[in-house]
Amino acid sequence: MLREFTCIMCPQGCDIQVKLEEETIAEVSGNRCPRGREYVTQEIENPMRNIATSVLVEGGELPLASVRLTSPVPKARIFDVMAEIKKAVLKAPVCEGDVVISRVLGLDSDVIVTKSVDKVS
Repeated sequence: MLREFTCIMCPQGCDIQVKLEEETIAEVSGNRCPRGREYVTQEIENPMRNIATSVLVEGGELPLASVRLTSPVPKARIFDVMAEIKKAVLKAPVCEGDVVISRVLGLDSDVIVTKSVDKVS
């Protein structure tokens, strides 16, 4: 089976073709640097994604605070992670870098605040 990817590891955006034989990588072509092979290997074996979203803030000057993960999580767990983040409600004030959820769902990633929200005066 032949699969095609557009590499996102560097600005070149190589179009990479991967020949699979029984779910094993047999051949990789089109990558102009070694990172392309690493990228498609990760995408085939264990695709990971990062999440940026927002959570509710009670008593804040803004109703929401933006948050993100500190490291990517398995693609198969994105909806579970989003459901967990959706449960979070913060109380103002919140500061950039505050940990909202430590090791979300037992994964090696924290949910952190990326925009401070002051308390309503």
